[in-house]
Amino acid sequence: MRLHLTKPSALPDDAAPRAAARSEVRVVTDSTACLPDAVDDDASPVVVVPLRVLTPDGDRREGVDITPAEVAERIAAGQRLTTSQPAPEDFADVYRDLAADGAGAIVSVHLSGDVSGTVGAAAHAGQRAMVPVRVVDSRTAAMALGFAALAAAECPAHGADAEHVAARAREVAASSRCLFLVDSLDHLRRGGRLSAGAAALGAALGVRPILEIVDGRVSLVQRVRTRAAALDRMLAIAAEHAAGMERPGVAVHHLGAAERAEAAAGRLAETLGVVPVVTPVSAVLGTHAGPGALAVVVAELGAHAH
Repeated sequence: MRLHLTKPSALPDDAAPRAAARSEVRVVTDSTACLPDAVDDDASPVVVVPLRVLTPDGDRREGVDITPAEVAERIAAGQRLTTSQPAPEDFADVYRDLAADGAGAIVSVHLSGDVSGTVGAAAHAGQRAMVPVRVVDSRTAAMALGFAALAAAECPAHGADAEHVAARAREVAASSRCLFLVDSLDHLRRGGRLSAGAAALGAALGVRPILEIVDGRVSLVQRVRTRAAALDRMLAIAAEHAAGMERPGVAVHHLGAAERAEAAAGRLAETLGVVPVVTPVSAVLGTHAGPGALAVVVAELGAHAH
């Protein structure tokens, strides 16, 4: 699925030569952005650095050595999985390659620093890079991060400098909501992504919690009696948030729940008139959310940074 993002406002007629003379700004993100396959390849304007899933039989890079489906299978088989951020050297290698390829500056947009050390690793590598690196903590995850990175990557072709590109990423990320449902809070609690108190409240008998990434952290938004009612409410919240947007970007993620995800996407498409991106949640995020997880992301793509 090709994603069409609004471009920055037009430059003056004489700006094209000036823009062409500038060194290119390149955009980097990480694998928790859950980018669809159509843009997560060698031709993508965004370079993706993989996080890692630590399994009993080895350290695996998500999207390279392990898939979300494999994570679901391993958890279902009783394996205890953990995750790890990329090493600074992973970012340093990417930044060096981009500089060698002609990048004059890099904007590196990443998963919330409150749930991962990925931003810190990127910043550490950026201090030693051959070109200026601006690191953006998106304060979110999944396609809320992915939409921000993709929107930022549209800017350099229109003459935007690194400051503008970074501002665009922050703007789209700040406009987003990332809501999700899980079948069990145990995975989030064990991984330290949800406090024991919030987990206890969310796990009350007969209650389904709706969770959201709020200011970089996983928060309990609402408790609903049944799975069906929780899904209805989550979709309603997402639709309400998108209703006032000029051009909403919408995504649905899942771990081992493809049919439920497609059904949820169909409902959102009917309500909003926008075809959502549907992808599995990343292997790392899936490790913490657990099998059966379902997420909805909405972000504003119509506005642009100044």
